[in-house]
Amino acid sequence: MLKSISVLFIAVFFGVTLLTLAFVVLASIVATLAALVYRLMPGPNVPLRYNLRNMLVRWKNTAVTAAAFIVVIAVLVFMLAFVNGMYTLTESSGRPGNVVVLKSGSNDEAFSDLPADADILKMSSEAQKNISVNKKGRALASKEVYIIVNQPIPNAKPDGKQNRFVQMRGIESAEISAEVHGLDLQTGRWFSETGLQKIERTSGTGQNQVDTRGIIALAGGAAAASVPDDRAIEVVLGAGIAREFSYDRPGGPLRCGELLDIGGRKWIVVGIMASGNSTFASELWCRDTLVQEQFGRRNSYSSYVVSTKDAKAAEKTAQDLRDFKELPVNALLETEYYAKLSANNKLFLYTILVVAIVMAVGGALGVMNTMFAAISQRAKDIGVLRLLGYTRWQILVSFLLESLVIAILGGIIGCALGYFADGLTATSIVTSGQGGGKSVILRLVVDAQTMAIGMLFAFVMGAVGGLVPALSAMRLKPLESLK
Repeated sequence: MLKSISVLFIAVFFGVTLLTLAFVVLASIVATLAALVYRLMPGPNVPLRYNLRNMLVRWKNTAVTAAAFIVVIAVLVFMLAFVNGMYTLTESSGRPGNVVVLKSGSNDEAFSDLPADADILKMSSEAQKNISVNKKGRALASKEVYIIVNQPIPNAKPDGKQNRFVQMRGIESAEISAEVHGLDLQTGRWFSETGLQKIERTSGTGQNQVDTRGIIALAGGAAAASVPDDRAIEVVLGAGIAREFSYDRPGGPLRCGELLDIGGRKWIVVGIMASGNSTFASELWCRDTLVQEQFGRRNSYSSYVVSTKDAKAAEKTAQDLRDFKELPVNALLETEYYAKLSANNKLFLYTILVVAIVMAVGGALGVMNTMFAAISQRAKDIGVLRLLGYTRWQILVSFLLESLVIAILGGIIGCALGYFADGLTATSIVTSGQGGGKSVILRLVVDAQTMAIGMLFAFVMGAVGGLVPALSAMRLKPLESLK
């Protein structure tokens, strides 16, 4: 009972707080718009050069106020760029014509376990009719085994992060899977049919002559006895994980011919995928049977991904597969699958909104403090303006516009600084909120919408922070202010 009352009290408290903030912001915006309309109406107004001159004469106060806007807006744009990058990543990973087939009851391939003989081409004949084929007449159906490997970070600082999680995807045919997912190679080649390559323990630059001093170690399962000691398992890296590995040693991103140590075996990089801003940029691709043997997934797959001609055909195929009684599966559109993985994005967005509100309130209070100080220093100026015939409304508009000018300038500079975050990379987690998920390397995205939100926040801060001091200025009595 006491717990329920506490929860209710907290809910009411936050509800009242948000309503109060919303009312203050709305009232400030309405008053500001009314002031702007009043300023544009014909008739005498306090000259703008008066405000500009005061801003220049009191440049220290102006700089401090503008700095508050710059910091708040720059941080806000940076955080929104992170969330925007998350949404872009999940949206670009799924193709409208693709269908993902998982074990019945599973929503994440990390927990899916499909038998190897349950080939998609042996399932519903109705579903098979909609599967696309390539120029060679091969069905665009990709059998995939997905695992997560714990990697001890080489040369890690004693007080820093010691491990990272790396995604590995075993596939039957690299060319087919690349067509299904719409991926190309940035450099190198796809792994061979056997997925193995002979290596020599001598220094050199070729793929068969590898300098083993640059080996990066990954923890894993027991080594497969079927892989000879003089053979390395061929692997293709996403561009993002290739860059991530470069932080562990000098020389930039990993290149073709370099070795990794995974699960007690050597793995050689034969290609880098041009995977763009998608989850595949954070993965290692190699031959499915080798992954199954190395990490205890023999005779099982995580998912089947099939390509159809369009989204409508994909919906029909997914329904046909779900209706297939001989092997119950969960079939869903690839876009829907990755949309569910964006549940984490909402948490980030809500967190950022809370942080943004706190920063905006702090910034608005800082603006108020500075503007109140400016008014106290300019009390005699206000008295002279009133004696010259300027009305209370004209005084209010003059000071409010001064606050808005500083806000807009600070907002523009803050957005410009935040724009430098565009294209930067960060590591995060995408998850459906039901456990599991993927560790991904995403690219921050600053677009026009992000910049517009930054400028809107600057305007609101300027309106809220400038309105109360402006109201105080308009209430000053001319004769008393000249004493």
